Amino acid sequence: MLRRLHPNQPDSFAFTPANQAWAEGQITKYPEGRQASAIIPLLWRAQEQEGWLTRPAIEHIASMLDMAYIRALEVATFYFMFQLQPVGSVAHIQVCGTTSCMICGAEKLVEICKEKIAPRAHMLSSDGKFSWEEVECLGACANAPMAQIGKDYYEDLTAESFAKILDDMAAGKVPTPGPQNGRFASEPLGGVTSLHDYSGEPMNGSVALADAHGDTLKRIDGTEVPLITPWVAKASKPTKPKPVDSATAKKNEPKPAAKKPVDTTGVSKQADTDKTIAKPEAVAKGADLVETAPEMLKTARGTPDDLKKIKGVGPKLEGVLNDLGVWHYWQIAGWSAAEIEWVDARLKFKGRIARDGWVEQANNLAAAGEADKSQSS
Repeated sequence: MLRRLHPNQPDSFAFTPANQAWAEGQITKYPEGRQASAIIPLLWRAQEQEGWLTRPAIEHIASMLDMAYIRALEVATFYFMFQLQPVGSVAHIQVCGTTSCMICGAEKLVEICKEKIAPRAHMLSSDGKFSWEEVECLGACANAPMAQIGKDYYEDLTAESFAKILDDMAAGKVPTPGPQNGRFASEPLGGVTSLHDYSGEPMNGSVALADAHGDTLKRIDGTEVPLITPWVAKASKPTKPKPVDSATAKKNEPKPAAKKPVDTTGVSKQADTDKTIAKPEAVAKGADLVETAPEMLKTARGTPDDLKKIKGVGPKLEGVLNDLGVWHYWQIAGWSAAEIEWVDARLKFKGRIARDGWVEQANNLAAAGEADKSQSS
């Protein structure tokens, strides 16, 4: 199925302040240089806020993660959980149509959607409040047939109970999600045969959580639950070095092995008894590489190259490179290891140049540009 962006798009997108803080917290879950890993949760939060995923939202998130727009667009168009067209202002109904639900009456639920919402999937109802679609298995086979409305499951449906849910939502009511036939979860229809201690609870865990947060049928603005990012606080606390006792340090100082010759470096080969001491070869490797500033330009020579064509360079990073004085492919193509180290130290996501192969990409792009010039002349 070909998935494209809707032809009518809003002019801009911005997270609510609380959702912005949430998004920034998600980014910190990932190691430096791997922030693009947060693409799916951020796209999902944008959809929870707006109801559907707009082009401005996709591009906004790509800029936050310093990704090329096309990379974020690839993710958004690949996963069917992302809605690329406007949905109902009250709810978007997703009816499971896979085997278990189908044989238990899902086709009747689809007919209700056609009757009460719109004759075709992804069409808005006449009042703009609802939209619907048939989806693949949602994993609630024991409670078939079922539908996902927003982020919640409505299970054990009948045509009558489903129609009432839609009517209640249209009237401004918020139906309680979960099983609609009196079941607590997915226990046998005849009653609980085990785990009797839980039989007295009014709602199962999922339903109780949705009810407690009050976010059923609600656009998520980030204020529903407090933002908790314990890993950020943990990472921000500096580690104090342990005091070193000079007498103990001298006692534990490595000494040449008795009656054994040293190697060619003049250092005895000994067992590494202190795992906290860096190996000499690892230290030497970093010490040999000295930063060297590459050739930088105050302005582009003629028309600047589109640095965003280099994988890993988005609009934001292109701006940083321009500010440093990098405007052309040939500049990047000529960087040595020491020059890469200099540029790397001044980028937000260190290690990206080597990881994404900028030099090789720039060489290819520069060569392609020269070929185009020769053909046109």
